[in-house]
Order: sequence, then C-alpha cells, then structure tokens
Amino acid sequence: MNNYAWGVFLLTLSLFVFMLLLLEWGRRKGQRRLLRDGEKASEGDGTVNGAIFALMGLLIAFTFSGAASRFDDRRNMIVEEANAIGAAYLRLDLLQPGAQGPIKELFRKYVDSRLDIYQNFQNEELIRANIAKSNQLQGEIWRSAVSACPGEPSRPACMLLLPALNEMFDITTTRTVATITHPPVVIYAMLFLFTLAGALLAGFGMAGNKKRNWTHMVVFSATLSFAIYVILDFRVSAQGINPHQSV
Repeated sequence: MNNYAWGVFLLTLSLFVFMLLLLEWGRRKGQRRLLRDGEKASEGDGTVNGAIFALMGLLIAFTFSGAASRFDDRRNMIVEEANAIGAAYLRLDLLQPGAQGPIKELFRKYVDSRLDIYQNFQNEELIRANIAKSNQLQGEIWRSAVSACPGEPSRPACMLLLPALNEMFDITTTRTVATITHPPVVIYAMLFLFTLAGALLAGFGMAGNKKRNWTHMVVFSATLSFAIYVILDFRVSAQGINPHQSV
C-alpha cells in the first residue's frame, strides 16, 4: 500500500471514529433534551433529518458514480494507448528494412518512458521529467518516420504509418488530462460534512434508548466510512493502474 493509499485509509478511519463520537454526543444531547422537554422534544425533527439524510445519500451516490465512471474511462484509455502503440509499431514493417531498426528502438524507449510516468505517479518531478522525455521521443519518432518517406515507393506505407503515429501521440494528451482531472475538493468536503452531520442527527434519534446500541452505532459508522473509502480509493486506483497490465 503506497503513501497516498495509507492517507486515504487513515482519513476514513478518522471519519469512522468521529462518527462514533458524534453519535454518542448526539445521543447524550438528545437525552438531556428529552428530560427537559419531554416526549414533544423531537416534534418536527423528522423533516430536518429526512432532508439531511436525503442530501447525504444523493451526494454519496453521485460521487460514487462519478468516481467509478472516471476509473473505467482511465482504464479504457490504457487499452486505447496500448492498441495505438501496437498498431503504429506493426506498421513500421511497411517501411524499408534499413529504416525500421532505428525507429523501433525509439519506440522501445518511448514505451519505457510512458510506463515510467504511471509507475511513479506520486512523484511530480519524475512525472514531469518522463513526460518531457516522452514528448522528446515523440518528436524524434515523427522526424525519423517522415525522413523514411521521401520517395514515391514509400508513400503508401507512410499514408498508413503517419496517421497511426498521430493517433498514438494524441492519446497521451487525453490520458494526461484525464489523470489530473478530479472533482473539486469542496465536493469531498461536503461529503465529509454531511456524513458527520448525519451521524449527529442519528445520535439524536437514538436518545429514546437509555442504553446505547453499539451494534447500530458501529454498523452505521462503518458502512458510511467504507463507502467513502471506496470513493477515495477509486481516485488512487485510477492514478495507479499498473500500465504493465496493458502496454
């Protein structure tokens, strides 16, 4: 488990603990309110509780759906890039034998640089260095391919090769943008805020029981914490998908 994944785990574990504390605090506050105001103390609370829990449920559902969708999109982009590189590499065989070797060697270096980007996705300096290296290799591959197509006999091969190279280069920009695109931080802040508010209100709802119900408290906190953990883990997994599995 990498540092980012550990951070997500500790964050959701802290959320679980805070939810238990808020459940207990809300239960005690609710009991004091019942002693002071009697059974009418909870009148009208159902509307507020329903609205908060409905908003919390919608936020979790939409955030989960978006995280799963982005994960699938990024995984599909890995396949698309692998296919684009494979197709372009195979079309190198259409060139004259003397021109194939140097370009294929550039291809091997290019694939290694692309793999290095996603193997070190937590190190921004290495990411920038590997992206710069990939861009440099793209230029070298393109210039080498163009120089290998000077004459009329090479024109049919180049009409197949150059578009494949262009597609291979374009997908890198799409993957880079998709990797760094995430929902605003305020969305995650709202998710945590509504979850904690829900725990507090659920604690008030348990005030009618003189003994605390640990089963309900733990299950409630663990379920919501695990749901948020999965949402955050999708973000980590989408960035850290092992490119060796596809490229």
